[in-house]
Amino acid sequence: MNDPLVVVILSTAVIAGTPLLFAALGEILAERSGVLNLGVEGMMLVGAVSGYIATLLTGNHWAGVLAALAAGGMMGMIHAFISVSLRGNQVVSGLALTIFGTGLSAFLGKSYIGQPVPDVFKPVTVPLFSQIPYLGKIFFEHDALVYLSYIFVIVIWVLVFKTRWGLNLRAVGENPAAADSMGIPVYLTRYISVVSGGMLAGLGGAYLSLAYAPTWLENMTAGRGWIAVALVIFAVWHPWKALVGSYIFGGVDALGFHIQAMGEKALFLKDVSPFFLQMLPYILTIIVLILVTSETKKRRVGTPAALGLPYDREER
Repeated sequence: MNDPLVVVILSTAVIAGTPLLFAALGEILAERSGVLNLGVEGMMLVGAVSGYIATLLTGNHWAGVLAALAAGGMMGMIHAFISVSLRGNQVVSGLALTIFGTGLSAFLGKSYIGQPVPDVFKPVTVPLFSQIPYLGKIFFEHDALVYLSYIFVIVIWVLVFKTRWGLNLRAVGENPAAADSMGIPVYLTRYISVVSGGMLAGLGGAYLSLAYAPTWLENMTAGRGWIAVALVIFAVWHPWKALVGSYIFGGVDALGFHIQAMGEKALFLKDVSPFFLQMLPYILTIIVLILVTSETKKRRVGTPAALGLPYDREER
């Protein structure tokens, strides 16, 4: 028995939204500490190529995941060093990392383009949960990294909102000088957050090259890192809302593919240009940024007060 079209689209939305979710969760950690990371796109690309190459060399996709985490963490360390230790401009540092990551990933992956991955992530059905009507198909018939993203949402929500460390993290993002005077290690907190965010961005890239489209192509993230940055604003720096937002953007992306696949069955949509359908997620990103930014100006919806501002202990 075939599943209803809406179930198929929602199931695909979860898959398409997973790399966005990983990257957005990482960005939430970084921005909650007061560090703006615009290098997500570059971190995802480096994570994608590192995970891909490691899987080719070892024949094990989990080795690829570890390599992607390490590569993303190293990129995060560079951003943290520039933004936290050197108190450099966070916007410039992030943009430089995106350019650097784009070029580095193209260089490292040039000789591997088109080679098949020997060990990819495959769907694993979760017992009992997969039997739930409709929801089972949508959420519990995916690969292990999708299930890992569910766990990360819960863990990060607990860490940020239910633990002492999370309270310190939010304090650093709101008023680092006050947090420092209370004995909270501002620099260490920001380092941990930015490096962890880079690792999650790298994991999002690895999902693309090892599960979503198991191969390597230059610039295969196709702007997903920038969408993840916008998602954090859409989610008002909250993990659960980031999950919903990721699946909305993933659903818009998936909808375009399904409309193309339906052909004549798509009725009046069959004449819509496929290039326009591919633009939909980015159009939605612009719309969300306009709407949410307007609302933020009215009542500062959860924006960390010190976001983007370097902290110098000597000036407090």
